[in-house]
Amino acid sequence: MTHRVLIADDHDIVREGIKNLLQHGGYEIAGEAGNGRDAVALSKKLRPDVILLDISMPVLNGIDAAREIHVICPQAKMILLTMHQEEHFVLEALRAGITGYLLKTHLSVDIVKAIEATLRGEVYLCSGISGAVVKAALQSCAAEINPLTQRERAVLQLIAEGKSNKEVAAHLGISVKTAEAHRRNIMLKLDIHETAGLVRHAIRIGLIEP
Repeated sequence: MTHRVLIADDHDIVREGIKNLLQHGGYEIAGEAGNGRDAVALSKKLRPDVILLDISMPVLNGIDAAREIHVICPQAKMILLTMHQEEHFVLEALRAGITGYLLKTHLSVDIVKAIEATLRGEVYLCSGISGAVVKAALQSCAAEINPLTQRERAVLQLIAEGKSNKEVAAHLGISVKTAEAHRRNIMLKLDIHETAGLVRHAIRIGLIEP
């Protein structure tokens, strides 16, 4: 059986490299996406077996895209491609339904191994990340890292990307007043009262790259 893979990364050259690796490994490329929102839409349409998600994509980042995909395409195995080894990124990814966490520096060596592991029903963590630590942290009763809802995270990412309230509304299919209300709620929850502070917070939690 040939497994179908969706590749989501905003860099054409990275997608091309991954595609070549997987085609040589016998996988079928179901589709490609350049941002998180397109990745969600294509996942719903194409129903791939495996979805590779870059953590840092425009419009919607990989972790929040994974949250949406997990609901609409729960059978798909999702692998996050990232440069971040910090524990809180790993935990956010696993909570979002990610079943594989792969550093981009290990991509050419480990990508097929990661896909095979997730298709077997395993959780794949690249070397350097302690599975025992992650499991213990996931089972703990510690507070969530980010107090924002999924919609508020989406709004925050768009704000951090420089989008106006009108543009945020258009991207998310909501009214401008609703977009403004989300912005106010985000500032209130985070106790941040200027756009520059929101941008810094978005970078800190991995919604956008610095």
